[in-house]
Amino acid sequence: MLLPRIERFLRTTQMSSTRFGRLAAHDPRLVLDMRNGREPRSAMVERVEGFMSGYLAASARIGAANGDAMAFASPASITTPMNQESAHVR
Repeated sequence: MLLPRIERFLRTTQMSSTRFGRLAAHDPRLVLDMRNGREPRSAMVERVEGFMSGYLAASARIGAANGDAMAFASPASITTPMNQESAHVR
């Protein structure tokens, strides 16, 4: 099931559920809706799993570059496609 993996990811990264939903699926209510019984379709599951694995891989690379193999970067320090677009708007 996807929700337990998301919950573990949120605890590990100390990311809020709304931020996770925005970054992973452009839906800030994603996690809340899943907690209330929403079942995501297979395309959404793939998108969310891809986001989580990419985020953790990037965090590990940043931690390794800083000499801390177990460090996780803050959500703001990871550049996502959505953040890149908003950076150009400012």
